[in-house]
Amino acid sequence: MRSAMKTVVGITGASGAVYGVRLLQALPGDKAVIVSEDAKGIADAELGMSLADIHALADEHYDNRDLCSPLASGSVRFDSFVIAPCSTSTMSKIACGIADNLVTRVASVALKERRRLVLLVRETPLSTIHLSNMERLSAAGAVIMPACPAFYPRPKSADDMVDFMVGRVLDVLGLENDMYERWSGGETKCSRGSRRTRR
Repeated sequence: MRSAMKTVVGITGASGAVYGVRLLQALPGDKAVIVSEDAKGIADAELGMSLADIHALADEHYDNRDLCSPLASGSVRFDSFVIAPCSTSTMSKIACGIADNLVTRVASVALKERRRLVLLVRETPLSTIHLSNMERLSAAGAVIMPACPAFYPRPKSADDMVDFMVGRVLDVLGLENDMYERWSGGETKCSRGSRRTRR
């Protein structure tokens, strides 16, 4: 597993800006952030955070309208792009090859350059159109991660549930972390019913 890399984080206009913020706080190595226009208002409403507050968590920040950003070129190296949260509108544009802002352009770069692209999708229920777009993106190499926190660690707060998802994103990026308690089986009803038989 790698201990450091350059990661780009996109925060788009879906509820759950805390996922992107917590990811920026947890990521090692170099990190850049792109915040969409809609995400600015959501971050303020949900977290009381300004755009400057979010930018302060990264080494680099870029305006989502800036298609002249270095990140818009495949010749500029980064290891991974995580969109957290990823709105279904952003997901749909990426699935259709639309690169009309920096978030969707960097996603297009990640796919064409075969770099890690992770979409932490925040929507429920999912329509057939959403599912079809997820299938297309998965086939193209993206990792689709619906924001579905687990309950086996018995979370005591919303922060615990956020940390679970952020830890799973770090897992996908190949980064060691102790953001959440990993499943060990334990003395649960399902484990009691599945003992190994020694021969």
